[in-house]
Amino acid sequence: MTERPALRSQRLNQITHAPHTELDALVKAHAPFDSRENFARFVVAQYLFQSELKALYNDPQLIAIVPDLAERCRAEQARLDLADLDTEVPGAVPGAVQNPSLGEAMGWIFVSEGSKLGAAFLIKRAVALELSDSFGARHLGEPAGGRAEGWKQFTRILDGLALSAEEEAAAERGAVAAFERFTELLKHAYAADAALV
Repeated sequence: MTERPALRSQRLNQITHAPHTELDALVKAHAPFDSRENFARFVVAQYLFQSELKALYNDPQLIAIVPDLAERCRAEQARLDLADLDTEVPGAVPGAVQNPSLGEAMGWIFVSEGSKLGAAFLIKRAVALELSDSFGARHLGEPAGGRAEGWKQFTRILDGLALSAEEEAAAERGAVAAFERFTELLKHAYAADAALV
């Protein structure tokens, strides 16, 4: 049995390893960087995911913990990307997270914030499609203050948060659920496209 890491952010990384690997494989299978059309479906999934988390990013209780939380939300950038890519803003998909507990909410935000690190590699590939952080791939752009710094600040807060055992378990459930939800939204975004063909 592997030892549980001391830091909560490391534990969440460990516990989400399998769904994260599965999601990465699914993204690769859909080849979002093969064409702008493929990439647009990827942005649909990103938009759906980020818009579902908008309420968390603007939650006063969570902003009290993470002061710059509202500015970290990327739903608006993803919406502008869809317009750049001549893609309609999709309707909501049933099953979004509703009124999560504090621990659960932090698990979801952990996954959303962590994805900004991976976005550093994705935006380099988007450049080949003539997209950038000011056109079509804004949601992959570097956050103010830098990716690594933003992530370090967030994980410092997350790791320092006093959570009960119950909320600790909720954070783990939230992080796993976030990966599962994004996987579901990605399948939805590409299935919708297949249905149009």
